[in-house]
Amino acid sequence: MLFLDTHNVISYNLNSYDYTIWSYKAVAGVYLPAGRNVGYGKRRIDMKSDKIKKGVERAGARSLLYATGISKEDMAKPFIAVATSRTDIIPGHIHMARLERFIERGIAAAGGVPFFFGIPGICDGIAMGHTGMRYSLASRELIADMVETIMKAHCFDGLVCLTNCDKITPGMLMAVGRLNVPSIVVTAGPMMSGNLRGRRLSLVKDTFEAVGRFKKGDISQDELSALEMCACPGAGACQGLYTANSMACVTEALGMSVPGCATALAVSAKKDRIAQESGERIVNLVRRNILPRTICRREAFENAIKIDMALGGSTNTVLHIIAVAKEFGIDIPIDMFDSISKNTPHISNILPGGEHFMEDLDSAGGIPAIIKRMKNQLNDIMTCSSKTISQIANDAQILDENVIRDYKNAYHKEGGIAILKGNLSPEGAVVKQTAVSEAMMKFKGKARVFDSEEAAMTTIMAGKIKKGDCIVIRYEGPKGGPGMREMLSPTAAIVGLGLADDVALITDGRFSGGTQGPCIGHISPEAQVGGVIAIIEDDDEISIDIPARKIELKVSDDVIKSRMSKWKAPEPKEREGYLSRYAKMVGSASEGAMLKA
Repeated sequence: MLFLDTHNVISYNLNSYDYTIWSYKAVAGVYLPAGRNVGYGKRRIDMKSDKIKKGVERAGARSLLYATGISKEDMAKPFIAVATSRTDIIPGHIHMARLERFIERGIAAAGGVPFFFGIPGICDGIAMGHTGMRYSLASRELIADMVETIMKAHCFDGLVCLTNCDKITPGMLMAVGRLNVPSIVVTAGPMMSGNLRGRRLSLVKDTFEAVGRFKKGDISQDELSALEMCACPGAGACQGLYTANSMACVTEALGMSVPGCATALAVSAKKDRIAQESGERIVNLVRRNILPRTICRREAFENAIKIDMALGGSTNTVLHIIAVAKEFGIDIPIDMFDSISKNTPHISNILPGGEHFMEDLDSAGGIPAIIKRMKNQLNDIMTCSSKTISQIANDAQILDENVIRDYKNAYHKEGGIAILKGNLSPEGAVVKQTAVSEAMMKFKGKARVFDSEEAAMTTIMAGKIKKGDCIVIRYEGPKGGPGMREMLSPTAAIVGLGLADDVALITDGRFSGGTQGPCIGHISPEAQVGGVIAIIEDDDEISIDIPARKIELKVSDDVIKSRMSKWKAPEPKEREGYLSRYAKMVGSASEGAMLKA
């Protein structure tokens, strides 16, 4: 017998696959049926893996499976795949070998057979600021396709996704929705804060933004070098609510990770225990045939967006939530983020916009504590832990009232993200409004136009951007980039140069979760397909009004029409390889930048 949860145990016959789930009743240390068997009864498990291990005609497949070292007894157990993105080059993933062991332990203890396969990943911080970043968002689609391919080719019964960083987590979630086999996600955890002379450090503020401070003369080369060495002390996803940790929180809010997973630090024993629990839990989900689409209904995505808005997560979550939802068969319009944000106070002020680190959020109670605070605003649905949202809320504690504030004392009356529209972006543009100062919520400036991130960065670092400028970086969208690069280097340089309250930046590319200030991304339609951003000229006036959700190019309709009649799309930047194919197939950022057939 095995425990399923606090109320149920399971008994099963390894030879016949028959099993019974019994309601819990302890009598003298023995577990006995207590009336009903909670609705599942005693029945044969129809396992997907039977396709590769049952029947005379599968003798060859069985022989190959025996070659992996499994036993005849193992053939009667659920086959559980573990998609792991362990790699030596991403700090958020370098510790995954340890977590793999605990997941394996959990699967085996619960009566499953674990099989590991690898999924590649890109470190956005390392890929930032050069052509390597073109591959980051594009890799999301590859990851989803690879997980689908391995799962379907080998007929696995269940899936554990071991993931952590920016495009890897949404890519795996997309595959989970597409496959709709019992699944659970283990995000590998945030990094601890760095420390230099008693001051806590984080990647973005103390390296990317420090470049601007160095150019300004505020810090020396020696101090910059010290910051480089100390900002990232070891394993884990970067310490704030950048995209990796934002997506971990979204995953837990969706109900696809066990409670506490998103914020448990990478180096903690708590994370090890969560990994083992997840391994045990996936076998439970397989035996009960609990499917991802049963958990992740529209109500779950509404919960995830509400929690994301309350936290003030990365603008990239807009792209990813829309794309993930579509794989679950659910249409999430971009305007839903704005309507939810307007009615969701920002109650936790984590880096980059705030002063707290992910470790502070974990110590304050993590996502369960956020759920407790927001209980009355959330849909009460089931999660992969077999607990409902209300049960998670009731079990949680809020351990720091400043890190997780109540609504009356919220950091901002509205949530983290705003969707802006206007003649410059009729399909919608995205800004992290909780990282914008009050002084810059409304802005008018003269356009400084650049056709690439590199061109903009050269001008910024040369000190040629002045107060009142609105930097325009175009041809960096999903098709034009191709790959919709993040613009952390220029935005961080602007902050480091002390221009965050004087300069705006708009782009059809993306921003890192670490971006601060009036930086408007995802301008749609993008320049490459003839969006209005393509015909902006130097010194055109651009108006940004975040409270009114407006972004406007202040020239007449006749001028726009005249310029558009003369515009021609530039030649594609990539003519061969994956990015060439990606550019031909990728859709608008306003629809999740997904590939279209």
